[in-house]
Amino acid sequence: MMDLAHGLIELIEQVGSREDLGEAMTAITRRLGFEFFALTHHVDVQANEGDVIHLHNYPERWAEYYDSMALGLADPVHRAAHVTSVGFRWSQLKKLIALEKRDMKILDKGRQQGIGDGFTVPANVPGEARGSCTFANRDSSQFPEAMMPLAQLVGAFAFEAARRLLIPPGDPACQDLPRLTPRQRDCALWVARGKTDWEVSRILGIEEDTVTRHIKMACERYGVNKRTLLAVRTLFDGTLSFSEIVARRYTPFRE
Repeated sequence: MMDLAHGLIELIEQVGSREDLGEAMTAITRRLGFEFFALTHHVDVQANEGDVIHLHNYPERWAEYYDSMALGLADPVHRAAHVTSVGFRWSQLKKLIALEKRDMKILDKGRQQGIGDGFTVPANVPGEARGSCTFANRDSSQFPEAMMPLAQLVGAFAFEAARRLLIPPGDPACQDLPRLTPRQRDCALWVARGKTDWEVSRILGIEEDTVTRHIKMACERYGVNKRTLLAVRTLFDGTLSFSEIVARRYTPFRE
């Protein structure tokens, strides 16, 4: 198994183009005992064409339907990938997220188009749209359970190769991320917790005008004009974390 892992990873690391990666992933997918693969960011692909990772060998009819309906945003498999750091079988979806009627319809539609069970490896990079590497089979095919640990390992390397090859050099994901000062970060955290400027000033022991200025400058650094968007962006790129926002204990920055 270790020899196979080294061989597959070496194959991925040698690719030099989108076409090479597609051919390598097709070969790797079959070696793992699957039929289909997908390397993709979880976005509306048609609205972001050319700016995101989107490489797969799914049946053409299913791919056209999937992209035209912008299912990259609502796919239950994608949503499940946002709440775990390890690969998972699609049969485990109910353990990860609550499945609604629409989710079941999406999964049923996929089966009608020949997509059965699959294994998805999350790929969540701060500052970028979330993504994943997926391996799947037809509904009638046996699932290669013994290959899941190897699929986890190879999937991570495959998505990183896709990032290197498919994200344009001028894409924001390749540029420096906004950086807040410690005090701007403190203010952004309390705003994310729902506090007003006056409340933040009392908590941090600074003037209300100073809080307002810090928040304004933080918004400017992220290019947003609303505090809710500031909170979203800071969560998105890892400046703040969900656990930090809901935590009871807080250690402020000391000047």
